[in-house]
Amino acid sequence: MELALIDFDNTVTTCDTYARFLRRVATPEQLAQAWWKVGPWLLAYRLKLISARRIRARVTWLVMRNRHADDIAAQAAGFSREVLPDVVRPKMLEQIRWHLQQKHTVVIVSGSLDLYLRTWCEALGLDLICNRLESRDSRLTGCYADGDCGPHKVDRIRARYDLSRYVRIHAYGDSSEDRPMLALAHERWYRGKPLK
Repeated sequence: MELALIDFDNTVTTCDTYARFLRRVATPEQLAQAWWKVGPWLLAYRLKLISARRIRARVTWLVMRNRHADDIAAQAAGFSREVLPDVVRPKMLEQIRWHLQQKHTVVIVSGSLDLYLRTWCEALGLDLICNRLESRDSRLTGCYADGDCGPHKVDRIRARYDLSRYVRIHAYGDSSEDRPMLALAHERWYRGKPLK
């Protein structure tokens, strides 16, 4: 048995789909306020003063808080159908299909949202570890149901899979959040290049 652990944004895709999804579902009022509510945080992130985890939590809370869960789920289904096919890297899709043909267990491990990733993964027959949004009385709270998966990818992987059962583990990533996951693997690729 072999296991393939694959980050999604900027690894499988050519862009950050999480940011694109949040922009797509943001209300006109949220978009109008984005500059002063998100701008300073985004600048701090680009200057490496705050982590991806903090900016992700902040923007998710601002966009998703008190939104109707069914409405966001419907928009996510459309995003999965209409946007994801155009941003998936053909070479990575080919690599995923190769792993599946070899009967490997293939897992997308992402800090992005299950709302749009689940549909895409189910269509290909992939397992999924990612962020889920918390809801109460059909309204989203803007928080993650189980905390942010991004910095805890390895913990989530170990909780779901007995790694000792796999004779070979493959891992693909592109960011510092992926490095602990890459360290689990026998064969690892960082930004499309093999690591020794």
